[in-house]
Amino acid sequence: MKRSTIFAAAFCAAFLLTDPLIASAHMTPPFITGQPVPTLAPIVKRVAPAVVNISTSGHVTIQQNPFFNDPFFQQFFGMQGMPMQQQFQALGSGVIVDARHGYILTNNHVIAHADKITVTLYDKRSFPAKVVGRDPETDLAVLQIKANDLTQIPLGNSAALQVGDFVIAIGNPFGLSHTVTAGIVSAKGRAQVQDGKYSDFIQTDAAINPGNSGGALINVKGQVIGINTAIMTRGQSEGNIGIGFAIPIDLAKFVLNQIVAHGKVERGEIGVSLGPMDNTVAKAFGLPEKEGGLVEKVNPGSPAEKAGIRRGDIILKLNGVPVKDRNDLVLRLSQVAPGTTVQLQIYRNGETRTVPVTLVPSTITVNSQSAPSSTVGKGSPMEGVDVQTLTPDIAGQLGLPSTTFGVVVKSVDPNSPAADARPFPLQRGDVIQEVNHHKVVNSADYEQQVQAAGDKPVLLFVRTNQGGFYVVVSPSSD
Repeated sequence: MKRSTIFAAAFCAAFLLTDPLIASAHMTPPFITGQPVPTLAPIVKRVAPAVVNISTSGHVTIQQNPFFNDPFFQQFFGMQGMPMQQQFQALGSGVIVDARHGYILTNNHVIAHADKITVTLYDKRSFPAKVVGRDPETDLAVLQIKANDLTQIPLGNSAALQVGDFVIAIGNPFGLSHTVTAGIVSAKGRAQVQDGKYSDFIQTDAAINPGNSGGALINVKGQVIGINTAIMTRGQSEGNIGIGFAIPIDLAKFVLNQIVAHGKVERGEIGVSLGPMDNTVAKAFGLPEKEGGLVEKVNPGSPAEKAGIRRGDIILKLNGVPVKDRNDLVLRLSQVAPGTTVQLQIYRNGETRTVPVTLVPSTITVNSQSAPSSTVGKGSPMEGVDVQTLTPDIAGQLGLPSTTFGVVVKSVDPNSPAADARPFPLQRGDVIQEVNHHKVVNSADYEQQVQAAGDKPVLLFVRTNQGGFYVVVSPSSD
């Protein structure tokens, strides 16, 4: 063997043995200044018991074959145009945020349409779960279990996160209990990641897969800073490609506190519609850069109109804090309680001024004289359900034709029989068109038919922009 060949082999061997980054995987782990390489194991060991597995089962309405709309098929099969139900089972994750009361934070889509929800803990114990409340607009929900010796996870501060921070994801991807992955914060403030009115996501490259939804995104202090929610996939693949999203814990805290206190989220609004801002639009309005929320519409009689806000105004600051864009403004206003007065800095015709605006509840708004509400009295299965006559304006807000009739559900007490209706719980925004096969056109019709049912189970035909289905509300067993 030539001398040069022997020398090269010896040099390569020495290099491989001395460089810790290229050393053999079979060697003793490298040390840094005499200490072992850091590990995430202590953090994981501390927080893993607070992450739970959530399994659900239920029924969903599926599109009926068009052939069954034909009277010939209806005559022989007796379908009569009724929606078809399909049973499903699903898995997800959740995070124990209050061990004393058994509160668990998860995604709304994890438990949507579920008839049965079971929570399995880190120590393999299983418990039935009750839905405390849901918020589809942020895709969050709160469950409750009755169990002892629970471990809760401390809530962090997602506003303090920086791109590049290390994070850990814990959940149950594909049913693989308590899987741990790690990565960094890839981006903040991602919008339009999934359906939902309020969108402000943390992007991470920590592996997130189906089943991780509702699980915890953890910082290196062992605090939850996000609720894992969605992934971006390529083609037909449902697996991780390094782009996952989590709901910031600061937003989740607001939803959690609202649901625990009220059974739902009470949001405020000022009554405007906002448009997008880019450099071209900003220049046209005389602004040096794109910023703020551009007012495209002011609702008549709204707090914004009363405060003197006009179409074409640009809202630059909310309580002295600059508004980045319309999504930022909508998100921040959504976390202000109704009745609160905020200070808005308005830009108009080259000048700025600050105006006080008092928020009103963010609900379906109608003229109370033309659409009275109805709340059924004590003893009825429909107790705890507040409805009002559907109007063309409300139908439009709900994505329904203006000719749709019925009464719209304004609110449902989470402890009422309607919240446990089968196969689906009654929800705000549902339109009731029949009560025990009797057509309901307004709140007076609804009240008459519900009172006639007394304390017996009530069969409702409910319509949403996803279709129509029957719901049975049975008296409480208490």
